[in-house]
Amino acid sequence: TSRHTRVGILNNPSSKIQEDNTVIARGILAAFLTQTNNNLKSFLSKLSKEETAKSLAAGTKIVKFLIPGMDGDSFEKKYNTLGLDLIKTHQMFCQEVVKLLPGQMAVVSNGR
Repeated sequence: TSRHTRVGILNNPSSKIQEDNTVIARGILAAFLTQTNNNLKSFLSKLSKEETAKSLAAGTKIVKFLIPGMDGDSFEKKYNTLGLDLIKTHQMFCQEVVKLLPGQMAVVSNGR
């Protein structure tokens, strides 16, 4: 959030939700819950790179991608305790309330 913009993320996966295919989604959620805006923005930029996704899919631990200044301890604790139920809740909201198909993307805007 800032004076001008608020950003939130809802996950709407197209495949079965499992620990190994939600690394980036859980990393994003953990960062949103534990980091300051500047660190969050930089970390999300790093996570959104294709080479980062490939590296994570190959088994690299997400903590290797933390940026200087991040609260690594709180991030790691939150990341390790985030269950898959939160992502399933996001998926259900996207499909039942917003009426998205599995994996479909959308921008939801809510002015103040």
